[in-house]
Amino acid sequence: MNPIPAQPTAPARIEYLKVQNFRALRSVEFKNLTPLTVLLGPNGSGKSTVFDVFAFLAECFELGLRRAWDKRGRGKELASREEKGPVVIEIKYREKPGQPLITYHLAVVERNRAPVVAEEWLQWRRGQRGKPFRFLQYEYGQGQAISGDQPDERDKRIEIPLNAPDLLAVNALGQFADHPRVAALRQFITGWHLSYLSADSARGQPETGPQEQLSKTGDNLANVIQYLAEQHPERLERIFEVLRRRVPRIEKVLADTMPDGRLLLQIKDAPFSHPVLARFASDGTLKMLAYLVLLHDPTPPPFIGIEEPENFLHPRLLWELAEECRTASERTQLLVTTHSPFFLNALQSKEVRVLWRDEQGYAQTQCVENMERVRAFMDQGALLGHLWMEGHFNVGDPLVNQGGATRPLAGSE
Repeated sequence: MNPIPAQPTAPARIEYLKVQNFRALRSVEFKNLTPLTVLLGPNGSGKSTVFDVFAFLAECFELGLRRAWDKRGRGKELASREEKGPVVIEIKYREKPGQPLITYHLAVVERNRAPVVAEEWLQWRRGQRGKPFRFLQYEYGQGQAISGDQPDERDKRIEIPLNAPDLLAVNALGQFADHPRVAALRQFITGWHLSYLSADSARGQPETGPQEQLSKTGDNLANVIQYLAEQHPERLERIFEVLRRRVPRIEKVLADTMPDGRLLLQIKDAPFSHPVLARFASDGTLKMLAYLVLLHDPTPPPFIGIEEPENFLHPRLLWELAEECRTASERTQLLVTTHSPFFLNALQSKEVRVLWRDEQGYAQTQCVENMERVRAFMDQGALLGHLWMEGHFNVGDPLVNQGGATRPLAGSE
């Protein structure tokens, strides 16, 4: 199979994430994030909470801070227990390789049962020398920003008050052409795709009409296949080729228009002359098809989150899915949560962050690459999934109760 053509421009990359007082994430940092980052841990370790940090930030831009906050039970449920400080999310990313590292910091507090942006700023350092400076800084709806494509600390700062303290300055100013760096961050975050793919949703019969990108639940799978068949037939054939290798008896997938205007998704098995309706196909086949459509998108989202891809998939398919994720990470950035050793077996140690709960109940994290004993086993040909199940990680053991490490850690983040 021919490789997927690269995008004309390299994708933006998140290199660092810090979270404070977000549920079980009282204080965690993820440094040196890779294009494919996998969060590993048993149930309740905090993987889904990290995933929800990205979903929360994306919804703040798409729906507004108030709706994203209320959806999660407001401060009573969202903030870490017994913590009085703000909920803090901080990311560091580069728009392109070699460009300056940009830091985005957001701190939210609750006042009168409503969220308020206590602090929001953007920071970078243009050259190799000098200190980083903030070219956007806001507190409680009041603040300043430097306009221009290459904001410099010597440029004039302009006071631009917001209409309400729960508005995000990046979301507001990012809609104007004279703030291109702010606009780039806004476009980056609003383009994120946090996937909650459901086989049942993919079985639906949506109204006809091609759609370019898969929805978060996959309920428009037939529409995207129709779009690919019309605009990118070579891409669709590549998806079918991969699907045939992963699910050997599958020949092709059809998206036909019914008389009432709805799309009928059908899957053709090689031995039979007539295709099977998608609603009668297996959950695993539909989920694998949906993942391939997402990962082979001709213009992929800049950031993709996939939660527990092992659900409904045969364990032998997970190695191949991990390889598809790594290939896709050349054109986008992926965050995957899992507790499957089969998915883990295909990964490199630098791609995996293990999570566990400490004795106080708060999530902790460590990059597997910093575990010297695990690295030594891998140098001898061992696979990560096997090492995890055999208890060599010291933390995040799937067969041991939560409550921290069994022995001191070396090189924790």
